[in-house]
Formats: sequence, C-alpha cells, structure tokens
Amino acid sequence: MVPLQRRRIQITGIVQGVGFRPWIYRLAMHHRISGTVLNSSAGVIIECQGSDNRVNEFIASLDDDRPPLARLDTITITPIEPVDNEAGFEIIQSQQQDSISVSVSADKACCSDCLADMNDPKSRYFRYPFTNCTNCGPRYSIIRSLPYDRPGTAMAGFPMCSACEAEYRDPLNRRYHAQPVSCPDCGPQLTLKTADGCIRAQKDEALEQAVQALQDGQILAVKGLGGFHLMVDAQNQQAVERLRRRKHRQGKPLAVMVADINTAKRLADGSDAEWQVLASAERPIVLMDKAQMGKAKMNSALEESSGSASLADSIAPGLGRVGLFLPYTPLHHLLLARLNRPLVATSANISGEPIITDCDTLTTRLGLVVDCVLDHDRPIINGCDDSVVQVIDGELQVIRLARGYAPLSLPLASSPNSQGYPLTLATGPQQKNTLALCSGNQMILSPHIGDLFSLQAEAYFQQTLATFERLYQIQPQRICCDRHPDYATTRWAMGRAAVSHTDQAITGKPLQVQHHFAHVLAVMAANKLDSQVLGFSFDGTGLGDDGTLWGGELLLCDTQGYRRLEHLSPFSLIGMEQAVKQPWRLLPSLLFNRLSPQEILTLPLKVLSGKPASLLQNLHTLWNKQQSCIATSSVGRLFDALAALLGLVEVTTFEGEAGMKLEALASAIQQSGQPQSEDCHFSLPVCLNAEKHLVWDCESLFAQMLQATLAMPLNDERRGHIALGFHQALADLVTQRAAQYPDLPIVLTGGVFQNRLLLTLCRRQLRAAGRTLLSPGLVPVNDGGVALGQLWYGIHQGEKHLTDMAPHSGDVSFNTCLQQ
Repeated sequence: MVPLQRRRIQITGIVQGVGFRPWIYRLAMHHRISGTVLNSSAGVIIECQGSDNRVNEFIASLDDDRPPLARLDTITITPIEPVDNEAGFEIIQSQQQDSISVSVSADKACCSDCLADMNDPKSRYFRYPFTNCTNCGPRYSIIRSLPYDRPGTAMAGFPMCSACEAEYRDPLNRRYHAQPVSCPDCGPQLTLKTADGCIRAQKDEALEQAVQALQDGQILAVKGLGGFHLMVDAQNQQAVERLRRRKHRQGKPLAVMVADINTAKRLADGSDAEWQVLASAERPIVLMDKAQMGKAKMNSALEESSGSASLADSIAPGLGRVGLFLPYTPLHHLLLARLNRPLVATSANISGEPIITDCDTLTTRLGLVVDCVLDHDRPIINGCDDSVVQVIDGELQVIRLARGYAPLSLPLASSPNSQGYPLTLATGPQQKNTLALCSGNQMILSPHIGDLFSLQAEAYFQQTLATFERLYQIQPQRICCDRHPDYATTRWAMGRAAVSHTDQAITGKPLQVQHHFAHVLAVMAANKLDSQVLGFSFDGTGLGDDGTLWGGELLLCDTQGYRRLEHLSPFSLIGMEQAVKQPWRLLPSLLFNRLSPQEILTLPLKVLSGKPASLLQNLHTLWNKQQSCIATSSVGRLFDALAALLGLVEVTTFEGEAGMKLEALASAIQQSGQPQSEDCHFSLPVCLNAEKHLVWDCESLFAQMLQATLAMPLNDERRGHIALGFHQALADLVTQRAAQYPDLPIVLTGGVFQNRLLLTLCRRQLRAAGRTLLSPGLVPVNDGGVALGQLWYGIHQGEKHLTDMAPHSGDVSFNTCLQQ
C-alpha cells in the first residue's frame, strides 16, 4: 500500500471571491487527491492528501493557469498527519480567524460570458442588469466583512431562488460561490424615480423610460457599482452645457462612456496599449488624444450604424485629450445598446465632495441637478469612484486609484523581526486623499476618497477608515500623517492618538512625514526599496520644513529621512490662496525684481489688460512688505504663471487646468514635426542663493519666456512653441541635475509628472544617459499615493521613534551620505 502524505497549505493574496476554491476543487479532482479547502480571514486554507507524487504535483500546479482575478502572495506548506478513510475532496464552510491576511478584491467589469448570457433570449439572465459570475462583478463595493461570503455582503437581503442556489452550490459552475449571484426572480431590480424620489417605473419599463429621457436630452442619475453617475447624451451640446450649469462645473473635462472599442476609435487616437487598458477588466477612464478632425477612421457603414463621430464641444474644451471608458456593469451595457450613442458619465457629487451612493442623498443633494434617477435596490456598502489612468510610452500611469484597481494590496517580504510589521495606519494628505495601512505582511492603499474640504468629505474619510478597520480587524499601533497642522488628516491623527493614549492602543505621537518626502517614499514602496534614491518631487503645494510651500524639490531619500539638495527658487504667492485661484497674480510676483508696477502695466499682455494701476501697486506693496504672501518653490505654480502669461488661464476653473492647456499646445507643436523656434530654447540656471543653497532660477526662466511672448504676435502656434520650450527646459534641468548624482536610482513624482509630455521628455533623456528610473506601478504619483509613502516610512521606524516623534529637519543625517 502506498503511504499517504498530507499537507496543510495556507495561501494569502487575492484568493476570495475570484473562483479560487472551485479551481482548487477541480485541481484536486484532476490529481486524484482528497482533502478540504476553505476560506478563512487569514486566506485560503487547503488540506491535501495522497501519495507523495500526487501531493507534490498538486502543489506544483498551484502556479498554473490560476483564475484570472486571483493573485497569490504567500504559500505556506506544513506537513500534517494523514486522515484515515477520507473520501474525496470537499469545499467546506468559511472560518473566521483573528489574523486577517487575505486581500479584498476590487470590483471588476462584466465578463464576456455574462454578456453572452444577457444577450441570449434562451438564458434566464436575458437582459438582466445584475448578471455576474465568479470572474466578474462587484466585490469591494458590496463587502461588509471577511471572509467574503454572502451573509457578509450587500446580497444578504436577497435569498437565492432554487435555480441560483443550484449554480451557487455547484463547484463546476462558474457561478459557484459568486456572492452577488441572482436572477430576475430573486435579485435586485431597477426603479426609475423623479428628481424628488417618487417612483415612475420599475424593471424593464424603468430602463426603457431612462433611455427615452437620455434621448430627450435630460440629465439622468444612474446607480452603478460604487456610486451614481450623472449621464447625458455626449453628442447633445445643449444637454452637456445644461449639466455643466447645474453642477457648477465650468471647465473641467467630462468623462465619456462608449459602447465598444470601435466607437472609441472614432473619438480618440490610441496605441495598442491604450486600447488594451480601455478594454481591461478594470475598465478605467483612459485619457486619450482626441481623434484628428477629418481623419477617416471608420467606413460609412459604421458611421451610419453608430451615429456621428463627434462629441459636444464642451466635453473637454481647449484640451487635446478626452477621457473615455467602456461599460463595466450589465446595466451600462443595456443602456448603451439601446441608446446607440456615447454618454457623458461623471460622478454624482457636489464639487469636491464624495461620490453619492444612495438615492435619498442624491435627491436631497442633487435634486435640482438631475431630471430623473435610475435606481436599484442592491445597497452600495463601500463607495468607489471610477479610476482614471493614462498610458505614457507604453506604461500605465494611475491618476485616480479607485474602482477596478482599489483596494490596492502590495505584499511585503517577511518581517525582519519575529513580531512582524507594526499595525500601521497612514492618513494621507488633504487633497486626493487615500488611506494606507499595514496588516500582516501586506500594505493596503484605499480607493480614492477625495479632497477633505467639507464635512461630507471628512465623514467619508472616517467611513472609509472604519471600513478598513472592520475588514482587517485592526486597531493601529502607529499612525503616520502629514506635517501640515491644518490638514484634516493631521488633526484626526493627533486626536486619535490622544484618545488612544489612555488604553495604549497607539504608542506615542503620530509620525509626521514631510509631504514631498512622502511622494518619493510612495514610489520606493511600490518597488519595495529602502536604500537611497534621488527624488524629483514636482507638484502644486506641500508644507516645507521652513514654513514655505514646496513643490520643486530634489531630495536625497531613504526610509530613515531625506535631504533637500536643490530646489526651485522661491517666489511669492501674493494674496496666498487667491494667487492659486487667480494665477495672473503670479506674473507680477515673478517680475517685481526686474520691473516696476508701471512697467509691468505697459506690457502688451492679455491677462493684464484692464487691470488698474492701483491694483498692481497694492500687489507690489504686499510683495515688498511680504504681507498676505507666502513663498513657494512649486513647479505647479510656475505652470500656472506661464498659462497666465500666454493668456490661457486668468482664473483657474479646475485643478491642473494650466498644465493641461500648456501640454496640449506643446504636444501639438511636437507632433506636427515643426522645428522648435530658435528663440524658445529656454534654460533654468542653477545658482547659489543668499543662504548658500543650490536653487533653480525660475525668475530668469520666466524673463526668457516673457521676452519670447513679446517678440511677435501671440497665436496658438507661438504659444505652442513657448510651451514646448518650457517643458524642454524642465526636462533638461532634471537630466542635468541627475547627472550630478550618477549612482542613484531616480524617482520622478508629484502631480506635475502626470504631464505626459514632460514625463516622456525626462524619461527618454534619463534613459539615454543610462540612468535607472523607478516605476510607481499602480501607485499614483499625485497626492493619491502620499499615504503609501507615509506608511512605508512608518513601518521602517524603530521603537525609539514611537516615543520621540520630533519632525525631521531638512538635513537628516544618513548612514551613507553623498558629498556633492
């Protein structure tokens, strides 16, 4: 008789709600072994028994052809005693354990098999708007607790009919233990409501009336996976303008949902990589070049069958790109199939507030915006906005980490000490907020929360935190936050630590991590790197060690600290926040060292036309006395200043507007093949300031750009040449300064590096010089990644840091220090 071997296998990663257990069951049947598999809050636990060869072959096959949504982080194998007379292999009921090691899966788009079911008149899922299986559908948005089983989801209130239960219980069916499984007889249903919440129609009739409303140019709120969209016909100029007026969204571009790739190709020009991302299971909003006007992209038959290729002009005014995405829920597919035209699909929220997830809140908050609401009765437990991405040189860059990608879990190597990594929470920044936590041997970055400038946003922050503490059953021992004392996240961290001090849940004060250092740390975390890097951190704002606003920094970093090596020369924000909202104020600030207020007013600049002399004189007085001013070294503000100089932006209507418009003009010149105008070759001189710091002289650069602006009539082509020269000057600066530190890997981070042209120029020049660049992977380089950087710092600090939390100075000592 062949001796039996038995192994206990614990697997962590994304292994629940992705068809992992039935795959293990089929694998066991194939290898003819006995045993069990179960979901646990610690992962998936398998016990397998058979001959030595069969057990080893079974274990080896765990790396083969896994379910598409599964990810294995760790596999721990332990020999155990065989069980006598065990019959077959069994999937057994889930278990709850104290340790949470499993990763919550992100929501995924409706798969092709489910779409086929929906389009099959013989299927019981025919035209059912909540069709799903183990390979697709809601995950994070419906989960209340781990392990991921139906009683712990939003589907707990929908008892399965006998037909659904039969599929749910069959390990060989693709709907086996698909927790949201349902059908028209037992599952969620649609309801069309008026703007004040009264029911107009239900089920199929609700869908038909919703389609008619969109055809009539109305604004329809549609409940999706993680929240509501506001939808209008994207080809109806009046409807789009009405949406902008009602939502008070003056210039910010609107995302467009299209039925399929063919429709997308009529609206945008893309690479193979961009089309692949657009059609991926994550279904993000992809920023793509607008289709060239007059380009023959489809034959006349396609044009006739799919309608006009044009979008309303007000979708993305003044920009060269448009955000497109494909339908990701069955309901979206049904809407677009009936409507046969692209739809604006923008998040349903008040500007700056979280996405709305229930109909009562929507009718209360947006009742004057929408005309009707397409609702359904499956609750959204965890709100989750749409992800926004772009592809740069074939590499994916995540701009907003949300549905499809988040929660993002990053496995860690085994902890260097027996106690494991400390349970650490990072609260993130004030804008584009996300949370990060370390639980077990993984780091988890939450979906996008947003800007914390309202009570609703702060409540959403705390709600998301409560979700993660509940799911992962942790009370953090250590908290990390930003250094800015007025950030809502900093105030919360300080308050939480004070409250927790009495029960010792949190040891010591929060670790405060400088904002731009955290940007660099986030990329280090994405690469699991703790050694020194050279970080260029370019963004809009962030409190520096000297009390000024940084944003154009060259930092030498490791996980223990940083040194500010060089930076953009500071200039004043006159009027402080007003200068951010009204970037024309930056022009005199950058010119007052060279020109008087009277001389500035004589400049033939559109943005200064009509400004009274008294206003410029008042600004000069404030600048001279440094009253109502704060110094900044921000590259983002330099983009604002140039956009104002070129007459592109006088008052900012949305964040990043200046950079987007400058990039569009510069890219158009670059793509046209025109040689760069000789008088638009600019440079950023490097010099020592009065404090003997190496600075990049932005006033000199601005003077060069002013001269080029005044040299000839300012049309779009001329603006494009100046904008391209500015981008190239920044790229040349990065390349030249990096050359001074030849042995270090390089990080390019901060919101400014979402500029596709700038990042491309920097990457190409640095790679041509043989330099190593660290990729951020799926971690945003904007403030959406800051929490992960704070977390990476926190988990690398020794116990001494838990009692002595004095902020680092700008000259942190290193174990190995580079001499300049």
